[in-house]
Amino acid sequence: MRNWILLLMLAFAVPVTAAEPPPQRVLFVGNSLTYVGNLPATFAALVNASGQPVDSHMIVRGGATLSQRVADDSVQKALAALKPDVLVLQERGGDLIGAFGHTAEEESRKAIGALTQAGHDAGARVLLLGSYQSSPGVSVRLVQRESQAAAEGGATYVAISEHLRQLSAEVPTAAWFDADGMHPGPALALLNAIQLHRELYGSVPVRSFDVSAPIYLPKSGLESALRNADAPPPLADTPMHIHYDQTLIDRISTALDAGTR
Repeated sequence: MRNWILLLMLAFAVPVTAAEPPPQRVLFVGNSLTYVGNLPATFAALVNASGQPVDSHMIVRGGATLSQRVADDSVQKALAALKPDVLVLQERGGDLIGAFGHTAEEESRKAIGALTQAGHDAGARVLLLGSYQSSPGVSVRLVQRESQAAAEGGATYVAISEHLRQLSAEVPTAAWFDADGMHPGPALALLNAIQLHRELYGSVPVRSFDVSAPIYLPKSGLESALRNADAPPPLADTPMHIHYDQTLIDRISTALDAGTR
């Protein structure tokens, strides 16, 4: 009799499913290198497609420096309000190699340290995403300086420049740059997203994915205020969708894997 009761209880039991973890919150702080092509949304779409829930937010403005974000206290306020799990910093291209003078270089280093400390104090993991230079010697020097600044400030460095030089030579037909020849094109936005994914979650398992969010151009209308990566764009003519296919994802991932051996 007792066995029958147990069987009936099992038959009518409501299955219990594990609650899905809340999305990780990632805050990007940068400039047009960060928002052209919408790296924050591209990263979120890539990670979500690989089965990890992520929400991306950003504080970006064309030509902005990290020292400006220290001065206006916007990152500290966003950290308190958003409580992100990850803070991704990207400096204006050239600051850390003295392209804007010694003072700007020193201010950049101090800002990386200050924002990294603020991120750690808020419980976030902090990454410094590299910028890029096309000249071989300058590119190597940039990676060295960025790596040093990240180490001094306590951030994890995610290199881009030398990977971009290698990949743009191997896959010259990919859209590495915007039509202006300077800002990120879709392929570079993808490279940035894959490098961040590899650092935070390991190798990329997806073969294709779509980004349904503003795909910002250099003229974006964005100001240095906290916003969701997929929020409606300030300019009505901003493209709103892009597809990344298996071929380019595989080429980038294979090249990055070969470079780590």
